[in-house]
Amino acid sequence: MITIALPKGALLKDSIRLLKSIGLDFSAFLDDTNRQLQLVDSTQTAKGLLVRAQDVPVYVEYGQAQLGIVGYDVLREKSPKVAHLLDLGFGTCRMSVAVKATSPYRSALALPDNCRVASKYARCAREYFQSLDLAVEIIPLYGSVELGPITGMSEAIVDLVSTGRTLQENGLMEIEVLFTSTARLIAHPLSYRLNVYGMQTQIEALRQTIAQPVA
Repeated sequence: MITIALPKGALLKDSIRLLKSIGLDFSAFLDDTNRQLQLVDSTQTAKGLLVRAQDVPVYVEYGQAQLGIVGYDVLREKSPKVAHLLDLGFGTCRMSVAVKATSPYRSALALPDNCRVASKYARCAREYFQSLDLAVEIIPLYGSVELGPITGMSEAIVDLVSTGRTLQENGLMEIEVLFTSTARLIAHPLSYRLNVYGMQTQIEALRQTIAQPVA
């Protein structure tokens, strides 16, 4: 039986909707009264694991799940040894540099050398500023990174932005976009090559589903 790692949070509802379109129903994960972290779909052909988004590629890389759905932002930050199969086209957001709206800086290159940048995505931030040949101090934060510039701990942040409302409500503004992130289908490389549990059938069904034009 194929095992699919599903992400808690913003991508879960659309992930379940997509899988249901190919006959794999994990809707029970959306029930607030359900506390199961593992369940078999209604057709008894696949098992779902409900895990933190950051842990999806870990379960796939180590073979506890053959397939997984996760944001591209997590893949960029974690750089796991998994096969990247499909852009699923939902969960669109962007990784951006933001500063206080009152800041004099209006581009990443305008930031001063050795300034502080707070981020949950330390690797993405570090690689980006290295590509600009700009020396900055990356401060890892795992809560509300918006507080970095607000409190004066950092001149800027690197974080995921969807609507931009949270930034605006906290007096921040975007000045650069590093990349766009969407939900991706990933696979355990060896399982994918060997077509374990006939997983290519589900992958092809998903490929055809997302390729269909919207009516």
